[in-house]
Amino acid sequence: MRLRELFPHAQGDPEVTSLAYDGRSVQPGALFFCVRGFTRDGHDFAPGAIADGAVALVVDHSLGLGVPEVQVDDVRAAMAPVAARFHGDPSARLDVVGITGTSGKTTTSFLVRELLEGAGRRTALLGTVKSVVAGREGTLARTTPEAVDLQAAFAEMADGGDLACAMEVSSHALELHRADAIHWAVAVFTNLSQDHLDFHPTMEEYFLAKRRLFEAGPRVGIVNVDDAWGARLAAEMDVTTVSVEGDADVRAVDVRPGLDGTDFAVVDRDGSRLDLRSPLRGRFNVANAVAAVAVARALGVADDVIAGALRTAAPVPGRLQPVEEDQGFAVLVDYAHKPGALESVLDAARDLTRGRVIVVFGAGGDRDRGKRPIMGEVAGRLADEVVITSDNPRSEDPDAIVAEIVAGVGREDVRVEPDRRAAIELAVSLARDGDVLLVAGKGHEQGQELAGGRKVPFDDVAVAREALRARVVAEPRR
Repeated sequence: MRLRELFPHAQGDPEVTSLAYDGRSVQPGALFFCVRGFTRDGHDFAPGAIADGAVALVVDHSLGLGVPEVQVDDVRAAMAPVAARFHGDPSARLDVVGITGTSGKTTTSFLVRELLEGAGRRTALLGTVKSVVAGREGTLARTTPEAVDLQAAFAEMADGGDLACAMEVSSHALELHRADAIHWAVAVFTNLSQDHLDFHPTMEEYFLAKRRLFEAGPRVGIVNVDDAWGARLAAEMDVTTVSVEGDADVRAVDVRPGLDGTDFAVVDRDGSRLDLRSPLRGRFNVANAVAAVAVARALGVADDVIAGALRTAAPVPGRLQPVEEDQGFAVLVDYAHKPGALESVLDAARDLTRGRVIVVFGAGGDRDRGKRPIMGEVAGRLADEVVITSDNPRSEDPDAIVAEIVAGVGREDVRVEPDRRAAIELAVSLARDGDVLLVAGKGHEQGQELAGGRKVPFDDVAVAREALRARVVAEPRR
């Protein structure tokens, strides 16, 4: 493609064969976007990009390096529309479902994919746990890829036989224009609670970033109005509302949670009822399921297909994932690492047991510090036994992070064990028959991030399983 096909007023018109925003990925024929990052400025890497074969630059000020330059106000914002044009506007050939919110994005995207595939529509997936593009699984460096990578992925999906894509859309992606220039079939809002205030200065600005998805003109918007921010969004936009037991266009009723799944029904404004069975645990997962049902219906999937596909939906790794080693109590691993999510999973744990609720969790370093005491308060209020430990401390002192969490617990009987493996072992040792033990914070993650960028292998599910096996051997059930 010629440069002037991407930028009609460009000075110079070389053939552009690829797009790049990272100097390490430049190939001969590339158009290089000099993106200003948080710690580095892409303009500094322009000479190296040219040496590696870049034929033109997108800049916010002139560099005069001997190749055509396209000067724009915001290089990052220019990437999405140019990438979409370069790849032939691929999202127009897909039913793209964007799911945003503080919690529930991963589960809802997995469920949407299950329901669409149940209707025979091959559906791609982009999100925190994994990607599935044109039938091939992979992992992503971030929840929502950079625009250049995202548009390339859409092209791969459309060319490879995918008909739809269910994707998580982070507030960072919306704020940083990664999710621009996408034809949204459906936009979904799950909820909003405190998180990412190291990036968004206030909750209001965090909300406004999420709202961008609905300002982008999706054919259908679906909003959970059980959440106060969702209720506000629904009042401001023309959307389909969903709720668990509340007033909404589509609402769940007769919710019956259990350790092996949840029974509920969906009722519409006209009173029509669809009885459903989900393998997912917890009332908050009913909210995710109702949103997914609304998406599937919006895309023309029949109710009988929805019911069958939901009943057999595959579990989502690290989302209330059970760990079974013939013990007399439940062990659930969940990704909950923010106050709202922790509250939801602890409420779910309470619904699932007549025994005690035990929780072991920490908080990530180099992230929003303000949520740490709030998470402590949530755990102190909702759990019978609280074990505070390390999460991903990164460059911070793990003991200092733990102390900030403990400050919010409001109880004297909180247990502290900064070593996460030892903390999980301690929590397992506390459990009695009939209890529910929740290991929260890391979910599907396979490593622990430490100082200096070091990452060591760590899997909450595997560590919990080892602790259970050791206990079963030491204390065989009678």
